[in-house]
Amino acid sequence: MQIAITKTKHKNLNYIKMNFDLNENQLMIQQMVRDFAEKEIKPHLLEWDEKEHFPVDVMKKLGDLGLLGIYVPEEYGGSGFSYDEYVTALIELGKVCGGIGLSVAAHNSLCTGHIYYHGSEEQKKRFLPKLASGEFIGAWGLTEPNTGSDAMRMKTTAVKDGDDWIINGAKNWITHGLSGDVSVVLVRTGELLDSKGISAFIVEKGTPGFSAVQIKGKLGVRASETAELIFDNVRVPNANLIGEVGMGFVQAMQILDGGRISIAALSCGVARGAYEASVKYAKEREQFGKPIAQFQGISFKLADMATNVKASELLTFNAAALKNKGAKMTEEGAYAKYFASETAVMCGNEAVQIMGGYGYTREYPAEKFLRDAKLMTIGEGTSEIQKVVISREILK
Repeated sequence: MQIAITKTKHKNLNYIKMNFDLNENQLMIQQMVRDFAEKEIKPHLLEWDEKEHFPVDVMKKLGDLGLLGIYVPEEYGGSGFSYDEYVTALIELGKVCGGIGLSVAAHNSLCTGHIYYHGSEEQKKRFLPKLASGEFIGAWGLTEPNTGSDAMRMKTTAVKDGDDWIINGAKNWITHGLSGDVSVVLVRTGELLDSKGISAFIVEKGTPGFSAVQIKGKLGVRASETAELIFDNVRVPNANLIGEVGMGFVQAMQILDGGRISIAALSCGVARGAYEASVKYAKEREQFGKPIAQFQGISFKLADMATNVKASELLTFNAAALKNKGAKMTEEGAYAKYFASETAVMCGNEAVQIMGGYGYTREYPAEKFLRDAKLMTIGEGTSEIQKVVISREILK
């Protein structure tokens, strides 16, 4: 999406005037991802979903395409694109598989993004080329078994021991926790409830005392791996501390601002996938002697879906444009994530309804879109947390 120079501030609403044509890079990435998904993802969707299998080989191939370091500069082995191309890629992946899309989003925005935006030059040179190429899979750990949205009460700790830190505790619901070669984890180095008492560390797979257990039985995004990370006297060198001691929480909040754009983009993809499948079905399925698309009850559902999908995409690309310019986009990212994720659930639900009994079976894609969509309203800040963020911003 091409961005005009004009930026407007109206009350609390920050937005950028846009024309709505995809730029050359976006068109290239859009077609590349479509072709890849058709060949490498679609044929295996049901198998991965049924077995809760995370296809590491497919992630490696996405790395070969440059999609695992899409906004990382070329000097660090990345593709050097903007958030516009990143959003475009996630939308196309989401249209096919929310699980694969989620893995690409988590790898880029969370682990890789944290090192890129807050790591030292040595850390960037050491880790980013391997993450961007797909040689390394990245994980990011904030949530704990008893602390989700209430991250300030985390119990995982790091205690200084000479030139090292000793980490003890656990992290939960971590994407790529088992397969990740590198994990960026947020742990307590100070007092409870102290926003300057949390620090970020890079923990490498194979470090003694560091293990993971896969979480099974998820409702959706089952092709994306989720695990609990366990730290039992894990010794990490001070060289793996990201930024300064006590700055981890501030870093995490900034990372989540960008991460919300990722989930918004993925939500747009899931929503659009459900919508397009519904249109196709409604044109083909006949009842009472004509396609059901010609019945107002169905056509109005499609109209609502289309409107909400388009609005979600506009909110998401607006937040991405602000991110590209380095402007504050906490509020806009929350708008996009909240609206797009709820739209994904709505579109998944309506797709099942439009397809009726067929939509309730795994033979048709509607039920998977609905199952994948629900995670979007939970991950990287629930819909309720997005409302907290938005209300705080507009009431400042």
